[in-house]
Amino acid sequence: MNPPPLLTILSYPDPRLHTIAKPVAVVDDRVRELVARMFDAMYDANGIGLAATQVDAHERVVVIDVSETRDQPMVLINPEITWASPEKRKGEEGCLSVPGIYDGVERSIAVHVRALDAQGEERTYEAEGMLAVCIQHEMDHLMGKVFVEYLSPLKRERIKSKLVKAQREALRA
Repeated sequence: MNPPPLLTILSYPDPRLHTIAKPVAVVDDRVRELVARMFDAMYDANGIGLAATQVDAHERVVVIDVSETRDQPMVLINPEITWASPEKRKGEEGCLSVPGIYDGVERSIAVHVRALDAQGEERTYEAEGMLAVCIQHEMDHLMGKVFVEYLSPLKRERIKSKLVKAQREALRA
């Protein structure tokens, strides 16, 4: 039996990226299957985080692995930031839904997050650095927000035009 095909990651400016994700009512085999498929898609695309919204599944599910060795998977179901440091830092961000585009976004340098894991157990995490940025970025996706929305309207329009043109060219190829 063949494995299911990789999930397709939506590309900006797809309007589905602006859908607000609904809470997961129960962590069951269906949700665990979504999590497994999200990890496959994220690793295949060389990403460090992926929100369910990005694969057109509008539930509050995030997968993350910021490790160099790609062996520290983290699952956040119904995540909530319970604390964010008042100190912020602007750092370069990219996104699997905005391929090839990187720009500076200001984020809290540390966060505490409460979420369910893939077994439905409540967990709390204290994150800083890259992990804190990744959590904030992916949680934005769950609220229907893409990182380019932190940029100026002019930059955002240029990015949108560039990506729409690239998508058209890919369809012709």
